Amino acid sequence: MHAESDQRRQLSAFLRSRRERLTPAEVGLPQTGRRRTPGLRREELALLAGISATWYTYLEQGRKIRASEQVLNALAAALRLDRHERGHLLQLAGHASALAAEEREPLTAEASAVPQLLQPNPAYIIGGNYDVLSHNQAAEELFPRLIAEADRPANFVRWVFLEPAARDVLVDWEPEARGLLGRLRTLAARHHGDPRYTRLIEELHEGSPQVRDWWPQYEVQDRHSGRKRLRRPRRGVVAYAYTAFHLAEQPEQTLVVYVDSGEPSDRGAAGV
Repeated sequence: MHAESDQRRQLSAFLRSRRERLTPAEVGLPQTGRRRTPGLRREELALLAGISATWYTYLEQGRKIRASEQVLNALAAALRLDRHERGHLLQLAGHASALAAEEREPLTAEASAVPQLLQPNPAYIIGGNYDVLSHNQAAEELFPRLIAEADRPANFVRWVFLEPAARDVLVDWEPEARGLLGRLRTLAARHHGDPRYTRLIEELHEGSPQVRDWWPQYEVQDRHSGRKRLRRPRRGVVAYAYTAFHLAEQPEQTLVVYVDSGEPSDRGAAGV
């Protein structure tokens, strides 16, 4: 019951955050009167989605009601959600298959050996909650102190937010960190109640003021390849391109490989 009420609270927060980021002008509505809060009013959103304002208010208040997939898709369209946000909305409303809250299958020996085969290119394999399951020496050198604790798995999100060295290594720390938090939130919704995610999120909230500030903004993203600017000893800022490969047997386990792009390092992009 607690998990169900918590999921309703998350659905409420997500809908409210997305409603508040839209202006009447953006959706073709007139600006009428002074507004006490930013964004659309509930009745305006309900009108755009073609549903009852009272019913939508109950949904945003976290009442114990079940929205049909048709209604949720109408809300997603009215809120101008992208495909990742739409999927997240369906997950929170109980219309997408959620994996059981249990430990996943461990990394196979064959997969674990792959990062070593890719040396000297930095490479690692992460689980759905960003635990580092396997890595090579080049990755350990690229991300100093990522593999620093013997009593628990290294975790890339924990490193980004709680390891001071990360802010020096990641040239574009804030956009990288924001994107990473959005991707963690997307994955956590697929494993609602899984302690591997809840414990990590609690730890991040305890240790990072940025997480406490950004989490209520409810950004969601999906994993993807991209580019990063990383500061290297004796080399300065280096631009890397990286690619993510999902393992066939365990699609939430991801192999990430970095390659020096050879391009000017004047901009970066967040990704996996």
